[in-house]
Amino acid sequence: EMVYAFVREQIQKGRQIYVVFPLIKENEKMDLQDLENGFNELCEAFPEYKISMVHGQMKAADKDLQMTRFANGETQILVATTVIEVRVNVPNATVMIIQNAERFGLSRLHQLRGRVGRGGDQSFCILLTDMELSTDTRKRMDIMVATNDGFRIAEEDLRLRGAGDLEGTQQSGIPFDLKIANLATD
Repeated sequence: EMVYAFVREQIQKGRQIYVVFPLIKENEKMDLQDLENGFNELCEAFPEYKISMVHGQMKAADKDLQMTRFANGETQILVATTVIEVRVNVPNATVMIIQNAERFGLSRLHQLRGRVGRGGDQSFCILLTDMELSTDTRKRMDIMVATNDGFRIAEEDLRLRGAGDLEGTQQSGIPFDLKIANLATD
């Protein structure tokens, strides 16, 4: 309710809102918010506003049309997946709400957050998560709250996850012990 009240307040000030979901369709195996149900909920919660939707399974022309409508201010809320992570510049969009933020990596969260704050107005990024988070996930969310510095976020991500196997397929952790060098600083 607090988030919806904040959204309504921002739209009344003439601002626009991004709402990002980790999935397009409901998945019974995962207890995550999905874009299709989220879009319907937002349409019910904000019947007085126009809402666009974009995701990676849409035809390029449909996606472009919805993005253009949002960029031109014809719609106030854009419900999306991470397809908006790059090449999106809407200076009037000042609020980014990320559903199930714990499901995204730090670099992706940082990229998404970069879609707001492009104009002269104060911007906000709201990370919505499960109530119960693991210690590592809590640390990741704390990093996102503590800094906007992409280099610091990358260093903390490296510290938390490890570098992975430089010659193999392991994507995180350190499969060998570096005696002299530090991957983040050397």
